[in-house]
Amino acid sequence: MRLQFSALRTFYQFLAARKGLRRNPLREVQLPKIDKKLPLVLTRQQIEELLAAPARVAKNRAAPGWMPLRDVAIMELFYSSGLRLSELAALDVADVDLYTESVRVFGKGRKERICPVGLPALEAISRYRAAANVHSGPLFINKGRRRMSTRSIWLILKRYLRHTSIPISISPHKLRHSFATHMLDRGADLRSVQALLGHASLSTTQIYTHVTVERLKKAYAEAHPRA
Repeated sequence: MRLQFSALRTFYQFLAARKGLRRNPLREVQLPKIDKKLPLVLTRQQIEELLAAPARVAKNRAAPGWMPLRDVAIMELFYSSGLRLSELAALDVADVDLYTESVRVFGKGRKERICPVGLPALEAISRYRAAANVHSGPLFINKGRRRMSTRSIWLILKRYLRHTSIPISISPHKLRHSFATHMLDRGADLRSVQALLGHASLSTTQIYTHVTVERLKKAYAEAHPRA
């Protein structure tokens, strides 16, 4: 609808400029604003269930022993640092600094930022690297010991989701959404979350404040006796 309206408005502007049309019937017409769809996020309990899935699945899979450890490290790092899928896939071993507990990320436009990494993610990365004998080059590798593609990482998450009770469809970006929302839930300020996510504009980050408010309203409605 909006696309057709935009095309018609442009057409009438052309008629006014080139053909002498005196009155543009669409000049004063405004389409109603469409509310932005709030991003879906996982609860902390669902995050824990997803992170536990590789250990359960590994018992029934014929795969190198380091692969489930890699998969846990991938999901821990996603949730710990809120990275984009492309950013995580592009990481090298040298980008992870165990001493400063941080990871160097090159985001959109090759802008560099430093993201803190939680201890569970760092420990998961260390266990995976030791088991897979990964000491340099790409951080996350496939069975052929080449850098994993973004598609491969996405498929890993989809596979483990089937072994959980999580009802929603998951993508790596939902782990990023969950990271941002849980940070705000626990009191992080919006500017800090913006920097961690690598957003150029604060308005992009503000969508998560709406998610947090909606979660608070739901909790209030369920718990308050006079809600």
